[in-house]
Amino acid sequence: MVTGLAIRDAVVRYGPTVAVDHVSLDVAPGEVVALLGASGSGKSSLLRAVAGLEPLAAGTVSWDGVDLTAVPVHRRGFAMMFQDGQLFPHLSVAGNVGYALAGRERAQRDRRVGELLELVGLEGYGPRPVTALSGGQAQRVALARSLAASPRLLMLDEPLSALDTGLREHLLGVLDTTLQATGTPALYVTHDQDEAFAIADRVAVLSGGRLLQVDDPATLWRQPVDAEVADFLGYRLTLEPRQAADLGWPGTPSGLVAVGPDGLMADPAGTEVPVLGVRPRRGGTEFSVSIPGAGVGRVRTRELSTHADRRARLAVRLDPAGCVVLPTGSALDASRIMPMTPESSDERANPVAG
Repeated sequence: MVTGLAIRDAVVRYGPTVAVDHVSLDVAPGEVVALLGASGSGKSSLLRAVAGLEPLAAGTVSWDGVDLTAVPVHRRGFAMMFQDGQLFPHLSVAGNVGYALAGRERAQRDRRVGELLELVGLEGYGPRPVTALSGGQAQRVALARSLAASPRLLMLDEPLSALDTGLREHLLGVLDTTLQATGTPALYVTHDQDEAFAIADRVAVLSGGRLLQVDDPATLWRQPVDAEVADFLGYRLTLEPRQAADLGWPGTPSGLVAVGPDGLMADPAGTEVPVLGVRPRRGGTEFSVSIPGAGVGRVRTRELSTHADRRARLAVRLDPAGCVVLPTGSALDASRIMPMTPESSDERANPVAG
């Protein structure tokens, strides 16, 4: 028997549209699993099906071997945290955190609220109105409230996407520390690769409702199962063995070579390719270059440059440490991705949430 959460062949439909297509996934006790995908990938629909907020057209969701299909939302023992926190504006911080503890003795409830506020770094904030909190503080209150009743599973739907970069990184650390300290298993929905890699024990990549790969972050990054997963993770180019050899790959690779963000480097002894654009960066320059027969690549250098740099060509080579060789037979279905252009490649590496 599988302990914890077990999803088997889950299907979610909205009319004729299949949002989740026969997905099977487990979340073990104490484990954090990230559902990673672009807008429309089915990650939020799957999360809502686990919560009981969306009906399954097929398949099952169970906990410790018990089928939850007929179990209503409020009896599943799960908690959900959304990107906007959804705090009760008429209650104080303590009132929001203690909401799920109604019926307990006041001293016990107050003790639990105090423990959770301390855990999320808001010790002493109990009497404050939630309307006076910053966005980051409000999300920490939402986290404490979600954990108040010691849920069997915490589900988080893009909980940090509304925050700026610095605050998002800080709260990601708070989330990670809190989940580790409480041992709460979690299903974490995000479109952000860095966020998923930072917090999850395993990452599940979804596309078009299908589950493409589930692995720990290191394995996922170094061993994507196919070109579609590699492309989503930020391996922006996929080269045939001959193309890779022409760009300095040592020997002949056994399959397609996927080029990561640092897989293409400037080298005076390398192969000259056309420069399509120049973008100044902090501490260096990023060049958009055309790789014949493959598409647009990015080359980062420590050389300081400006938009006025009008060089026509740049000598480059592959750095194997920044690339992966895909399994034999892997191919990217071009109909499933947006065309690669100098303007679009950043968005493809960091898809918009939805």
